[in-house]
Amino acid sequence: MNRTALREQTFKLLYSLEVQKAENIKEIVEIYLDNIEASEENLQENEKEHIRSVIFGIYNNIEEIRRIISENLKKGWNIGRISKIDLALLELSIYEINYINIPYKVAINEAVELAKKYGEDTSSTFINGVLASIIKENEEN
Repeated sequence: MNRTALREQTFKLLYSLEVQKAENIKEIVEIYLDNIEASEENLQENEKEHIRSVIFGIYNNIEEIRRIISENLKKGWNIGRISKIDLALLELSIYEINYINIPYKVAINEAVELAKKYGEDTSSTFINGVLASIIKENEEN
């Protein structure tokens, strides 16, 4: 599975966890990975480990990630106004940029493409704007 497809699977799982407001994240992650395995997609063990690592990494740093998102929203906006799809994409992108050093251009481009595929009409523009603000802030510090 290529990196783009792996990122998409990670996003889908992250979105699913957000919608379910899951408490037993570990169990749901394993069920999800088993379901991917049962489908036509064959995941290698290192791919499964990558998905696990990113999901648990996001949840271990969720407060910091959401603080970053909140600080880069336009005035009058808060996390509660963001669609679950957009929130999952922002969390994934911020984690990739800040914690696993994916080049920000790659992370932003991939998030925008996923937003076009899964989000609302304005999702890609919204995602791009928030992530650009975060990058600008990072470069200034």
